[in-house]
Parts: sequence; structure tokens; C-alpha cells
Amino acid sequence: MRFADYAKMYLKAGDGGNGVTHFRREKYVPEGGPDGGDGGKGGDIVLKGNSQLSTILDLRYKKYLKAERGQHGAKQNMTGKSGEDTILEVPLGTIAYEFETRRLLGEVLEDGQELIIAKGGKGGLGNSHFKSSTNQTPQKSLPGEPGEEIVVEIELKLMADVGLVGFPNAGKSTLLSVVSAATPKIADYPFTTLEPNLGVVQLPDYRSFVMADIPGIIEDAHEGKGLGIRFLRHIERNNVLLYMVSCMSDIQSEYEILRNELESYRSDLVHKPSILAITQMDLKPDYELDQELDVDIPVLPISSATGHNIDALKELIWQTINDQNADS
Repeated sequence: MRFADYAKMYLKAGDGGNGVTHFRREKYVPEGGPDGGDGGKGGDIVLKGNSQLSTILDLRYKKYLKAERGQHGAKQNMTGKSGEDTILEVPLGTIAYEFETRRLLGEVLEDGQELIIAKGGKGGLGNSHFKSSTNQTPQKSLPGEPGEEIVVEIELKLMADVGLVGFPNAGKSTLLSVVSAATPKIADYPFTTLEPNLGVVQLPDYRSFVMADIPGIIEDAHEGKGLGIRFLRHIERNNVLLYMVSCMSDIQSEYEILRNELESYRSDLVHKPSILAITQMDLKPDYELDQELDVDIPVLPISSATGHNIDALKELIWQTINDQNADS
């Protein structure tokens, strides 16, 4: 399935049903009191979390949605049936905003969580509510309230324990394919990965964590260059960042550029727990790193091609994730 992380939709929640003006009329009760029922509530439009989903592609084709209106009230104080809610299943990590104001409507972070993004109108009151000691035959009833109309933006920010951050061809997709069952596209040209990929990394003793391969960053990505900020947003939801830089490059320079891009996009990203993996070490004699580095995070030389230090990397990531969870 193609990945999609943005949708814009016009939503119309259901109108409430009208209250009814009616009087009880039976064979032996020719002049009974008011018995007009209330209208039913209009249907809401709801986002519902589904942990089995990883894209909001389906929403891209639903430009306009209208929920069911409530039914009108009836005699004998019968309330009209409420309109059915319209449920939109979305992946965990989905965020909804009002389009014009960018007002946050809410986030869906748990499986089964429901978020109302357009509220249905209340049903109108029937005339039985307006009976009083001075008005035994009220002719008044109320119409249902209109359902909310809103244009929303829906974004998906992938939720993963660790996110891979690096330039194109840093070996992110290769690592993901080696440590998990994910099958990302891999080739030796820039921007092979055009959409994020998720993989579950298994460790001994039934341990596991989720890894996200974020499409390659380039210098000035925070200004919209390359793939721009479209995929930088996914880094926000990762608990730990794994910077990946090839041993065949200027490691110090590339690492600093990556950190600068993240900081320019959102300053707090550089304070996430992080690890620096030096990739493609099988290209160096005896896997020896020949560059001096000035970094303040753990550094581990690896090779996805030969498996060099891959198990050690998985354990380091696991420990970093658990340390971060203990501190939060």
C-alpha cells in the first residue's frame, strides 16, 4: 500500500432532528396534553485509532464527508433516533487540526481511542417540555441544532521507538532490512526511500522495539529542499534517534549537518536520546575507524553487509530506549 501522511477534508456532522408539536388524542381522551417528542442527535464524525494501519491513504479520497442527521421526534413523547456516527479508522500517531486556524483538535495515540472532530447537532425539544401551569397546550417546539461544519487537516506522524536519521545512501534501509522483517526498497542512488518504513526488531528473551526508516535528509531540508519537512515531522514521535553516517564520508561534518537540520526544524529534537552509527565499515581494513570524532553521544561502527556490531547496536538501542523510558 502506498504511504500517505496528509489529508484535507470538508466535514459536515449530522443535524439534530426537530422536536414535534403534538397533543394526545385518543378515543376517551379527546383533549389530552402535549406529547410531542424530542428530535434525535445528529451523528458525529470520529477518528478511531487502529494499530494495524500505517497510512491515511484512504482519507485522501474522501474529500467530503457528511454524517447522518437525527430523526424528528414523534407523538407519545417518542424521541427520534440519533444519527449514526461516521467512524474513520486511522493509524496511531494521527493528528487533526482545523484548517483555517490550525487549532489542534486532538491526537490519536492508542488503539481503539476515539476522537470527535465534528460534533453532531442536538435534537430539538418537543412541545411537552413547554407545558406549564399557565400554558397547558403549548404550541412551541424547537428545531434540531445544525451539525458542525469544519475543514480539517489530518496528519500522520509515525510512532516508533527509534528513528533512523541520515543522508540518502547512508545505509538506513539496508540496516532496517537486516534487523527486521521489513522490505524497504534499496539501491545505490539518492532518495531510494521516498516514504517511511517501519520494522519490528526482535531481540532474545522476547524483547522487541519498532524502528522507523525516515527518508534521507539533505542540507537545508528544514527550508523545504529535497524531500523537505514532509518527513522531518516523523522524527518528532521517535523516542530515540539513530544517526547514520557512512565511514567513507566526512563523518564529523555530516553529523553536524544532520543535527543542524533537526534543530532548525524543531530545537528540542537534538535533545532526544541519540546514538551515532558509522556505517559501511566493511569497506575499511580491519573495520578500523580512521577519523577523530568530537561528539557527545555513543558511537558504534557497524556493517549491515557483514553483520559487524549489528547485535551490539540492537542491544545499545534497547538499553537507550529503556533508559529514556525510565527517565520520562
